[in-house]
Amino acid sequence: MKKFLIVGLGNIGEKYSNTRHNIGFQVLDHLAKQEELSFETVKLGDLSTLKLKGRSVLLLKPSTFMNLSGKAVKYWLTKEKVPLENLLIITDDLNLPFGTLRLKTKGSDGGHNGLKDLQDKLQTTKYNRLRFGISDSFSKGRQVDYVLGEWTSEESEQLNERLDKSIALIKSFVLSGANNTMNTFNGK
Repeated sequence: MKKFLIVGLGNIGEKYSNTRHNIGFQVLDHLAKQEELSFETVKLGDLSTLKLKGRSVLLLKPSTFMNLSGKAVKYWLTKEKVPLENLLIITDDLNLPFGTLRLKTKGSDGGHNGLKDLQDKLQTTKYNRLRFGISDSFSKGRQVDYVLGEWTSEESEQLNERLDKSIALIKSFVLSGANNTMNTFNGK
């Protein structure tokens, strides 16, 4: 059975649950709710498994906090023998307008500490990532407050539709591959 590891980046704890930085956790929670799955607390995170047309899709929310995400990702990739090309990281991105989805197969960390740690632990920049735009609508020097801040009421109204679109992208990635998924979803 073909295995995939889908990792939502975020920070553990109630105070972070509805923040922009936790969009990775929010996407996986939305998917789990839609598919009636539950997460189990395991080594270095919370894990659930989705069966999708003969594929086993592991959903991981690392418990290592955002900036140390690489440790959990590397552990589960190795333990479950998931090939690197079947890894998908879901992360927030300040450089994209709110709700914009962009799948990439490689790239820099873009100043994102979670991605920086991931690249350090995996020793490569060639891994799939779903970048979820959170925009850069913050005043100079207020970046941390912004990413750790909660969604505005306007963003919250649009969030469910964007989460649904993210789930469709994840399923396409698993069933059709990265290139087909990029052609279908990027920028939409």
